[in-house]
Amino acid sequence: MSKRHSAKYKIDRAMGENLWGRSKSPVNKRSYGPGQHGQRRKSKVSDFGLQLKAKQKLKGYYGNITEKQFSRTYAEAARRKGNTSENLISLLEARLDAVVYRAKFVPTVWAARQFVNHGHILVNGKKVNIASYRVRADDVISVKEKSRSMALVLEAQQSSERDVPDYLELGDRGFSVRFVRAPELADVPYPVKMEPNLVVEYYAS
Repeated sequence: MSKRHSAKYKIDRAMGENLWGRSKSPVNKRSYGPGQHGQRRKSKVSDFGLQLKAKQKLKGYYGNITEKQFSRTYAEAARRKGNTSENLISLLEARLDAVVYRAKFVPTVWAARQFVNHGHILVNGKKVNIASYRVRADDVISVKEKSRSMALVLEAQQSSERDVPDYLELGDRGFSVRFVRAPELADVPYPVKMEPNLVVEYYAS
């Protein structure tokens, strides 16, 4: 198993949830945490513990986002008008690697970052290889013509594990999407319950 896959499943087990709704997640077989003490009875978690877990779960879901990047995204969400927790979700979903994953161009969030970094993605017809690039409403994100026959692209498109959300408009036989709008929490198809309000409390405390 590669380090990337190992890390991904480690997050699932640590959280005790199948974060990405994948059929191969170890949590499908056992829901307790990793290690020899994973089956111990869980003690009551403090408010801070719940906030920390919510933050780790949301950050972990988006793959290789560093703590610095995540806290910077939160800071921007807090500066914007409106609900900070909704702003946070909108900013995370507007990341180019998140859009590439949601569009089913690749099978995992981890692959999405690599796919973008390796130059396989166009935004409005121009190559963009920065995973954290922020997509705007009406931007068209597409897979380069030469990259469309790659095995992981075909695997992702044929997968029935997830659907493309309605804030993305598919085109070009599924090889491009238009970013219709920044979504709200209720629009995002998370396989598990996300609690950005607790993330806000974590950073505000």
